Parts: sequence; C-alpha cells; structure tokens
Amino acid sequence: MDKENTNKKFWEKFAKLYTPMQERKNMKLYHELCEIISKSLDKNMQVLELACGTGQLTFPLCKKVAGWEATDFSKKMIQEAKARASDSPAAFSVQDATNLTYEDGRFDTVVIANALHIMPNPDKALMEIRRVLKKGGVLIAPTFVYDGQINKIRIWLMEMVGFHTFHKWKSDEYAEFVSRKGFDIISSAVIIGEMLPECILICKMKNLH
Repeated sequence: MDKENTNKKFWEKFAKLYTPMQERKNMKLYHELCEIISKSLDKNMQVLELACGTGQLTFPLCKKVAGWEATDFSKKMIQEAKARASDSPAAFSVQDATNLTYEDGRFDTVVIANALHIMPNPDKALMEIRRVLKKGGVLIAPTFVYDGQINKIRIWLMEMVGFHTFHKWKSDEYAEFVSRKGFDIISSAVIIGEMLPECILICKMKNLH
C-alpha cells in the first residue's frame, strides 16, 4: 500500500471530524502555539501556511499580518476550513507542500505545523519553502516529537485507522534535520501535547550562496 496516499486518504476521510476532535483534545496546545507564533509575526508580513487543516492556527493568526495564504493537500480539509471562514481575511487553496504553485521569493514567512513528521519527503517540502521565501525569510515549524510523554494508545489507534508517521524525531533530531536543510534555528521550545510533545522551531533561511 502507498503510505503517502494512505495519509491523504486518512485526512479526506476524517476532515469533518477534525475540527471537533481538535477542539476537544488540543485547544490548550493550539492556544500555546498561537501565543508563541504570534511573537514572530508583524502586520507587514505575507504569510504562507502549509498543512492548515481546518484552520486551527489560521483563524487566530491571520489578522495579525498583511496577507495569509492557507493551504492543505486535502481538498476536504480546505472545504471544511472555508466553511468556517465567513469573516476571515485568509485565502484558502489546495496545494502540495512539495510542489507549490507560488513564484520564487513571494512570502516573508512560512508556517507549517504538525506536518513534516508525517510527510514521506519532508526535505522536498523544505526545499519548496526555501524557494517561496524571500531572502532571510522566516520558517515557523511546530512538529510533534518523540521525547517526553507519549500517548502510545492513541498513536496506535490512529495507525489502525490508516494514519502513518514517517519520522519519529526527538526534538534535537528534528532541529538538526531542519538546520541541515538550509535554516538557522532562531529559537526552539517544547510544549506538552495530549498525544505527543510539540517542538516549535522558529528559523531563518540561510544564505547558501
């Protein structure tokens, strides 16, 4: 079975349940994420969000910047996000994070939350992120990691219904991976999640030339 397609099928299948599930299980986590991320945003920024889901970060943060493009590879996730977006200035579209349609150097900041560890080729996503970021642009990349307290039962249940994790990084391994792909780590913090700890990386694009 193609595990990459399996994960996409998982999100398509559970899109309608995603918002109530996150509101029930992860409200505290997303509140903490928003507080940390908002410190790296300003009103002049053009921001690209990858793997936006149904807008858990989009809606609280998009009004803090000049423009916010929210994307996900799941058409049904974007449909659910749009249904919640009656007064939101964010623009929503279906995009593959490893093959974006945006021109080079368009964005000041890219946000990709809880996604790199469940991508079979996160290096391709980071390459595309570098391409669409302006010189010296900022990457904000919170991702679940495997140090600290882990809810093994919940992870097992998700895997049983078709969810797959490709990279079970510890926080230092995750930071090292992102650094190797062309980003300087400005700050790193780990917060507690209901299922896994979350490592929040704030990074600046390196000049590799």
